Amino acid sequence: MRLDREHLDQRDKYFKTNLINAITGFKSANLVGTVSPSGQTNLAVISSVVHVGAMPPLNAMVIRPHSTPRHSLENLIATGFYTLNHIHRDMVASAHQTSARYPREQSEFAATGLDEYWLEGFAAPFVGQSRIRLGMRYREHQTLAINGTVLVIGEVVLVDVPDDCVADTGHLDLERAGTVAVNGLDGYHTTRQLARMAYAKPGQDAVRQ
Repeated sequence: MRLDREHLDQRDKYFKTNLINAITGFKSANLVGTVSPSGQTNLAVISSVVHVGAMPPLNAMVIRPHSTPRHSLENLIATGFYTLNHIHRDMVASAHQTSARYPREQSEFAATGLDEYWLEGFAAPFVGQSRIRLGMRYREHQTLAINGTVLVIGEVVLVDVPDDCVADTGHLDLERAGTVAVNGLDGYHTTRQLARMAYAKPGQDAVRQ
């Protein structure tokens, strides 16, 4: 199938949405944990987390336009903190259910059976079932003029990872942790590492390590 923009625009909304969300390939699958200033917790699945920089350690994520209430966005801006929690094989169904539109007063933790996990001194809830968890400090956000989506940038201030999933080099064994990837809006996938390549230099083969 080959579609130019004209032919793509002639397709129905659901076809276009599914196709465009999937053609970028596999993406990270995370749950964003937040809490409102009044103490109401919120949990939302997100597939747009990307690395921005290592020094300082920054990640970004894209949130849909704020034309309707976005509880996660509102909470993290108000409190300054949020969490990113990997989705694992044994929690896919519950994690995906957080994408349902629950009212503000309904916590997705309680609605989906996922556990709130609090670390002393950190002002946002983690997911108890997650094995790789990041504590994030909100740094800035930009509303993109082209479509109204919101780009949120946060700084990693806490890392909670099983000891047996971290190599001496800092590499993570995501397969051991059971982390899954997502394609499109609803396709969850397990992974298998093919190789870890050497640092690439001109004129030198990228020898497998």
